Amino acid sequence: MITVNQRDYRLPTRPTVVVCVDGCEPDYIAQAVAHGRMPWLQRVLAEGTALIADCVIPSFTNPNNLSIVTGAPPSVHGICGNYLFDVATATEVMMNDPKWLRAPSVLAALADAGRAVAVVTAKDKLRRLLGHGMDGICFSAEKADTATRAENGIDDVNALVGMPTPSVYSAELSEFVFAAGVALMRRSARPDVMYLSTTDYVQHKHAPGTDGADAFYCMMDGYLGQLDALGCVIALTADHGMNAKTRMDAQPDVIYLQDLLDAWLAPRAGAAGRTPAARVILPITDPYVVHHGALGSFATVYLAGDVDAAALAARIAAQRGIESVWTRAQAAERFELPADRIGDLVVVSERSTVIGTSAARHDLSALDAPLRSHGGVSEQRVPLILNRPTAGLDAQRRWRNFDAFELALNHAQ
Repeated sequence: MITVNQRDYRLPTRPTVVVCVDGCEPDYIAQAVAHGRMPWLQRVLAEGTALIADCVIPSFTNPNNLSIVTGAPPSVHGICGNYLFDVATATEVMMNDPKWLRAPSVLAALADAGRAVAVVTAKDKLRRLLGHGMDGICFSAEKADTATRAENGIDDVNALVGMPTPSVYSAELSEFVFAAGVALMRRSARPDVMYLSTTDYVQHKHAPGTDGADAFYCMMDGYLGQLDALGCVIALTADHGMNAKTRMDAQPDVIYLQDLLDAWLAPRAGAAGRTPAARVILPITDPYVVHHGALGSFATVYLAGDVDAAALAARIAAQRGIESVWTRAQAAERFELPADRIGDLVVVSERSTVIGTSAARHDLSALDAPLRSHGGVSEQRVPLILNRPTAGLDAQRRWRNFDAFELALNHAQ
């Protein structure tokens, strides 16, 4: 038994795989199953455990992957976005560095307990966070060709997997993750526990039930079936859902919040010149913005000290497309966020709307399909599926995606 972030986990008695399918709105699975493209998962849904869970808000990649591997919300592990405003340095920074982590992971604890652990993630932005403090294999599909035994616990990844390193903007990036998982599990020294995390490139481009989406889930089904045949306990969940964010003319439905605030509030004069009275931060921002243009349904706003936060919150909330506006304290409590890493206000948009900063700061020229994105409460529902039946679960419990390791280790062995 190990205890991590005040939760107890049994040590695995059989190989265990937890899978985070990036952007997996439950309807992707429903449509692919209905179209006969996921025969393995269709059987699992009938014979195993099929739950709908809530991800953490903001419904972005980094907060949710870290919640899954720590078994805790962002208020515990500290990762509240892909991107944040560092008040200590007054700079906007990526949250890719393990220095932002405030809690240990289940993966690291399992490795410390003598279990062989492997992590394969699609994008390298997550690798250092997921592998922090963990002795084992940890590499990304994006940088597979540069993996070394010293840095990643393994080398010659491409030869092991039998695939070249794919483009970061491709369905093959996620396929590489699954193929690597199967290859690792087929080795004589196979992992006791493995965490696989994909990319949502396909989900940003293809709605549930379309040919592109169904092809992706058919591919995934084949690899999961192979892991099942190798005797693995599999827990499948997602970091967030995905929704269309468009107007009826198929153009992105965007509220450029920084532009609005600049029009409402006079800039403040200071030693360095005139600065905005309000600064909008978009936590969806990461190095891979081609498919979403850094537009999501969650934003945080930092205010100058003399701005009336309550009055401004009411004015923002009155805008078409805004679902809710929260003060720092309210948002920290409602969404289990670290209060010192969010702004004075948190703004959440409706299902079909995204929030931007200034129109001039978003390059949408690379969007080759109607915008699909995430970040809000509207993308909170995700699947939580195990390939084993589980008895005695509380039907009234609010299941979370970060319950995946608890279910896999405590109820499915």
